[in-house]
Amino acid sequence: MKGALNLIQAAAPSMRERGFGRIVLIGTNLFQNPVVPYHDYTAAKAALLSLTRTAAAELGPSGITVNMVSGGLLRTTDASRATPEAVFDLIADSTPLRRVTTPEEMADAVLFFASPWSRAVTGQNLIVDGGLVFN
Repeated sequence: MKGALNLIQAAAPSMRERGFGRIVLIGTNLFQNPVVPYHDYTAAKAALLSLTRTAAAELGPSGITVNMVSGGLLRTTDASRATPEAVFDLIADSTPLRRVTTPEEMADAVLFFASPWSRAVTGQNLIVDGGLVFN
C-alpha cells in the first residue's frame, strides 16, 4: 500500500502539469476468491483497490487514469516456482480457459491500461486469471 501511495504522490504532480497520465497498480484475485490464508497480503490488496478507486476519482479531472490489474497464480514466476504441478493442474481445470495465466498475459492487460485504448476507463480492477474469478 505504502509503495503504491508513494508512487501516486510522486507521479501525480507532473502528470497534472501535462494533463495526462496512466497509473496501473497490481492486485490479486485472492480477495474475491480467498483460496489460501494470506490474510495480510489479501487485505492489503483489497485496500489497494480502494486506493485505485479514490485516486481515480481524485485524478480523473486532471486527465489521469488509475486502474488495477489482478492476477491469480501465474505460470511460472519466482513466486510460483515451488508450486507443485498438481496445483497448477487444479487451477487450470477450474478456469473456463483450462490453463494458468502467464506473466506475459498479465503484462498485456497492464499495457492495455497504459495505452490510448483505455482512455475512457478508470477506477477499474481487471482480473486476469483465465476466468477463475468472474467480476
